[in-house]
Amino acid sequence: MTVSNASLGGVLIIPVLLVLLVTFFRGFGINQEYQRAVVYRLGRLKGVKGPGVFWMIPWLERFVRVDIRTITVSLATQETITKDGLAVKVNATLWYQVTDPRLAVNAVINRDDAILQAAETALRDTIGQHALDDLLKDRMSVNAKLMDLLSRGAAKWGIEIDAVEIRDLDIPETMQRALAREAEASREARARLIKAQGEEVAAATLVRAAEAIAAAPGALELRRLQTLTEIGAEHNSTIIVAMPMELLSLGKRASD
Repeated sequence: MTVSNASLGGVLIIPVLLVLLVTFFRGFGINQEYQRAVVYRLGRLKGVKGPGVFWMIPWLERFVRVDIRTITVSLATQETITKDGLAVKVNATLWYQVTDPRLAVNAVINRDDAILQAAETALRDTIGQHALDDLLKDRMSVNAKLMDLLSRGAAKWGIEIDAVEIRDLDIPETMQRALAREAEASREARARLIKAQGEEVAAATLVRAAEAIAAAPGALELRRLQTLTEIGAEHNSTIIVAMPMELLSLGKRASD
């Protein structure tokens, strides 16, 4: 009877050991390099574990896995009003990542939807604070304002905004035509200014040349001969040669 009880005890110990062994290994978890585990013990936050292998107390602790890689989101097109009262359609691209897994799990129910809604709201608010010229000519400062506005709201959810950029900006067709006319007028004004500046430089050069020729009368005859040479290079040309002023002066003195 004693041997029978010992045998029965050995048979019972084996299942118990197996259950304990299985329970022990059940507490192990593995996180990839880009994952973190937010651990709870009986419903209370205990900490963050990972990456790699970690162990929890079986049946008493559980975890929520969080991905900390950068997420890229294209915001839906938003139709809003600029500061100067023009209706525009704009969309943007957002890059963000989880920096505090504790807040990302405990501070918000669905962090991805929350950050998306916050980004669309911030986009509309930012567009409403800027005139159309700022949106067209100073896109960098608008992006910086949008990122600052969005970062303050995302920080309380344990999320960091890596970048946010306005991608497309659609304006009414009438405004497009007005901007085209404005750009054309601006280019025409610059062209006229450049032409006037060129004429001014050319006139100054001609004045200096005239002064130099007046100081040396022989230079005028050399210039005249050079002109005749240039004209003679053309075919079928009729050349009328004027008598040099020196010969006229000499003839006049001889007649006197």
